[in-house]
Amino acid sequence: MSLVGKKFPSIAVDAISEMGDNMKINIFEEATNNNKKVLLFWYPKDFTFVCPTELHAFQAALPEFEKRNTIVIGASCDTNEVHFAWLNTAKNNGGIEGVTYPILADTNRNLSNILGILDIDSTEYSEETDSVMIEGSNVTFRATYLIDETGKIFHESVNDMPLGRNVNEYLRMVDAYTHIQEKGEVCPANWEAGKEAMSADRKSTAEYLSLN
Repeated sequence: MSLVGKKFPSIAVDAISEMGDNMKINIFEEATNNNKKVLLFWYPKDFTFVCPTELHAFQAALPEFEKRNTIVIGASCDTNEVHFAWLNTAKNNGGIEGVTYPILADTNRNLSNILGILDIDSTEYSEETDSVMIEGSNVTFRATYLIDETGKIFHESVNDMPLGRNVNEYLRMVDAYTHIQEKGEVCPANWEAGKEAMSADRKSTAEYLSLN
């Protein structure tokens, strides 16, 4: 079920800073208390393959997100201890040394379960052991959420595990949503900052299509 247009779940999750400080982060409160947008991106596992390329890509774009009043936060179901070990592993050895934004450690999977982004094929209850058996890796897909200053989700996307994200697309999404907030216009396909947008009426649509 899509969460676009709904408030992001208000739940505190364990996290770690670049310096190894353990903390709790509530994504909803990060947005509303700081009057900022939040980009939250989930990845499957630390010490894997596509994942470090994404974390470094978001780090490289961090100044651009900050210019757009947007906080970047990473997330997986690994522990803070594993996150910290990865943060202290050199980039040329597959690590994420140099990443400065916080990373959630959703080890109990409370938030990822609410969001419905865990790789679970099926569950089966065992009366013999009084437990639920899970088929699937039970780690997250590459889910991304953009949350506005009121805590509302204005974009969500989920990639399968082998598919890395295009970070520039999220910058474009933030630009487009900010334009909508500030100008009250709507943004057509392939819109980028500085290009013409549209009013939400038939005349404006016809004029736009006649020129593009």
